[in-house]
Amino acid sequence: MPKRDTPPRWDRKMQQRLARGEAAALGELYDRFASLVHGLAHRVLADEQAADRITREVFAHVWQHPDSYDPKQGPLRSWVATLTHRLAVQRLRQTETAALAHGDPDNRHDGDDEDDRGDAPADAYADATGSSAGSSTGSMEELERRVRRASVAARADYIVTSMPAPLRAALELAYFQRRDYRQTAADLGVTEAEARRRLRLGLQLLSTAHDTGAPGAPPEYGGAV
Repeated sequence: MPKRDTPPRWDRKMQQRLARGEAAALGELYDRFASLVHGLAHRVLADEQAADRITREVFAHVWQHPDSYDPKQGPLRSWVATLTHRLAVQRLRQTETAALAHGDPDNRHDGDDEDDRGDAPADAYADATGSSAGSSTGSMEELERRVRRASVAARADYIVTSMPAPLRAALELAYFQRRDYRQTAADLGVTEAEARRRLRLGLQLLSTAHDTGAPGAPPEYGGAV
């Protein structure tokens, strides 16, 4: 087992190349992580244009501040995901707070471009009860609930895509294709006991989406590593 303070070779080399200003390194990093970054941002914001902006911001930050990543603290993938999550949640708070300030909680906009305001999509995290502005205290509480739901959903997505392939395959069969553990075992070509073990471990990992302080996890991504 490698020591935790010995980062993967690719991560170290990538950080060094970015620090030297190699544009090709940024291209490789983008090719590897762009879908992850965009997917997490979209999961939080439910807005294609906003997710595109967050994606650009993440890679701009990596390019401009390569030394902000410390390979000894964990994988580059986890660091990029944490950065994405933080920027997306900040954007969600900004747009939701601005909408509340204007008394229009059901018409939220991305605040970067004035020209985009007329075309902003409806908020995907609208209050399930149908309430509108209400009291300022109630509105802020609802904002925090929306941010929390978006954060947990994004962490869950990250956990699923990061977990070992055998666990992910078992979860996908059981929960997306509605297989029971016997059918899952048959589809995967493993014993029923092994199928139950994989499902149990996968669910244990997934449950940490609600835990932002799991030991060894990157900030704001409990259990995601």
